[in-house]
Amino acid sequence: MTRALQSEIRNLQSAIIATAVLWIAAIMILSAPSATASTLRPVATYSIVARDPATGQLGVAVQSHWFCVGPIVPWAEAGVGAIATQSLVKIDYGPDGLTRLKAGESPLDALGNMLLADSGREVRQVAIVDAQGRVAAHTGSKCIAYASHITGESFSVQANLMEDSTVPRAMADAYRKNAALPFAERMLSALQAAEGEKGDIRGKQSAAILIVEGQKKERPWQGKVMELRIEDHTAPLYELARLLRLQNAYDFMNRGDIYTEHAMWDSAAWAYGSAEKIAPEIMELPFWHAVTLTSQGKVDDALPIFKRVFAAEPNRWDVLIPRLVKSGLLPDDPAIAARILSVVPR
Repeated sequence: MTRALQSEIRNLQSAIIATAVLWIAAIMILSAPSATASTLRPVATYSIVARDPATGQLGVAVQSHWFCVGPIVPWAEAGVGAIATQSLVKIDYGPDGLTRLKAGESPLDALGNMLLADSGREVRQVAIVDAQGRVAAHTGSKCIAYASHITGESFSVQANLMEDSTVPRAMADAYRKNAALPFAERMLSALQAAEGEKGDIRGKQSAAILIVEGQKKERPWQGKVMELRIEDHTAPLYELARLLRLQNAYDFMNRGDIYTEHAMWDSAAWAYGSAEKIAPEIMELPFWHAVTLTSQGKVDDALPIFKRVFAAEPNRWDVLIPRLVKSGLLPDDPAIAARILSVVPR
């Protein structure tokens, strides 16, 4: 046997052995007891779950030093409840907890039954509030310090891996103190209070807020009031507050459209004006206000608004006018289109 042939045989044997090792490793991984990503994500964080006594709305707000916290921690369904699952996260607590609430279990029973079936319960941190305002919370003994929770009337605040043990108390105090604020802003105030106590010892990265209606809907995805997510940001709570401001502005725009449909012109003007005051930097808001007025025959009221928009952002919104006519969003009347375009700055 030549030396070259011997070398080729040895290479072939090595390749066969390496392939066999890879197959054995794959089989061992696939046959091992389940340890899914949902049970291993270390989403140390602080959050609040709450029911708004004024509206019945249910919500979760959260901030974490973990990328993309929004799809992991907050869970809610209209007329059912809101859940935060964090620490060494087992995501199942979210959807399974909502299923249990819908089946008639109280938050305490639902949480207790899920913990009983979870061998990793001591590294979990979970809070639940239902549509009646009943609350249950759990902080496992092995959650990374500082870790604790505080429950109050229709709310629970919880935190782990905090720089200071004062975080949950500050959150609870802020939520109670700001009862006059709208629900979303009130929950945000609790997160801001946590950050005021230095928050997560690792820093900050992502945040989210999820709010649903207090009444059940036909389908689970209905009844969502808002869902805002900051996936990765140096100041996630600042960015969350900015998006919340925009959400409020667009909510007023939607309300203005509804008033317009019912010919409630004064109410529509108030709603559109409120939107524009909240987010004056977004020219699209007054533009669609003017389009709506024009489509309702109020061209004289629309022209000053069009003029302001065209001046603020030239060669953009005026280009849309003929396109909107073709799409049926503006009257198919050359005289009206000409009047609108006459206010374009020259």
